[in-house]
Amino acid sequence: MTVKITIDCMGGDHGPSVTVPAAVSFVRSHPDAHLLLVGIESAIRAQLKKCRAVDETRLTVVPATEVVEMDDPVEVALRRKKDSSMRVALNLVKEGQAQTCISAGNTGALMAVSRYVLKTLPGIERPAIAFAMPSQKGFTTVLDLGANVDCEPQHLLQFAEMGHALVAAIGNKERPTIGLLNIGEEVIKGNETIKRAGELLRASTLNFYGNVEGNDIYKGTTDVVVCDGFVGNVALKTSEGLAQMLSDMIREEFSRSLATKLMAIVALPVLKRFKRRVDPAQYNGAALLGLRGLVIKSHGSAQAYGFEWAIKRGYDAVKNGVLERLVRAMEDNAAPVQQAALGTSADAVGTVVPDPAASAAPVDDAAALPPLVQPGTSGAALPSKA
Repeated sequence: MTVKITIDCMGGDHGPSVTVPAAVSFVRSHPDAHLLLVGIESAIRAQLKKCRAVDETRLTVVPATEVVEMDDPVEVALRRKKDSSMRVALNLVKEGQAQTCISAGNTGALMAVSRYVLKTLPGIERPAIAFAMPSQKGFTTVLDLGANVDCEPQHLLQFAEMGHALVAAIGNKERPTIGLLNIGEEVIKGNETIKRAGELLRASTLNFYGNVEGNDIYKGTTDVVVCDGFVGNVALKTSEGLAQMLSDMIREEFSRSLATKLMAIVALPVLKRFKRRVDPAQYNGAALLGLRGLVIKSHGSAQAYGFEWAIKRGYDAVKNGVLERLVRAMEDNAAPVQQAALGTSADAVGTVVPDPAASAAPVDDAAALPPLVQPGTSGAALPSKA
């Protein structure tokens, strides 16, 4: 099976100078991949020429006349730039011409345009951003990392279901463990939203470990950690800042004198192995989960090596059927969660009322929902059962 991937070549801080070389490198190492390079045609072809890939048959240039800038407001990306590289790339996924989209563009714009073009899966009210953070046991998938600042208990349950599907597919774990980020492990801790989310998770068919704390992310206590977007984004940015500070401190200490510089030479093999384990480029690529199509968000400042890793995450998600697994996870949990939400058990948590605003279309175009993803299609859009 050929995996078709759209690349928003104009997104990010560097645009085609990074995205095109990354695409060329990826397609040369993956013979079953076909990449659709979307953006300003002249800029893309100039980079293909530099990479000596003009005649590469598995790289197709798809023209787009507009670019969503990193500082563009969401409404500009949605209403005014309808022929942007971002929107054209997402439309290719909607139309079934590609199975996933990779973009390093404006996060807010990408989330809004993705939600408008692809719509959300049944049972998902809000998409979430999922990211694999390094841990002592490999990595921990954390979501949401900024798409939803205020969440209700059922949203946190949906994030858990999406994280379960992602890790089960890509991490080859049939029942990944789920942790709920809290200020303590005890059930009585946390605000009312967290407590009610815990009740829903315990009533679900997910492999719920219980409450976890911030340090559990790096211990690898659970495979997935769930939180709202406000907490998740603070945790992510704090982690990035800490990693940068430690890197700078190590460099400073080894450069203090001739003796420490000689020690650095001796320690170089260890330092290189350590860098490979925590290199942020290898963890680049956050999945926008809950949509009727696969979308991967690359860091805007990523270089070609890091952007190539983001392409690989999209490729792996398609090959492992992440969307199909997500649909099955939602179906498996529908009955027990509804029972818990209606308060039929002794530990009733009350009726959970969906947020109507969360499912409303962000603009006034009343286009029909795109087709649902069917099992066995590895992310390709097919006609809906409805």
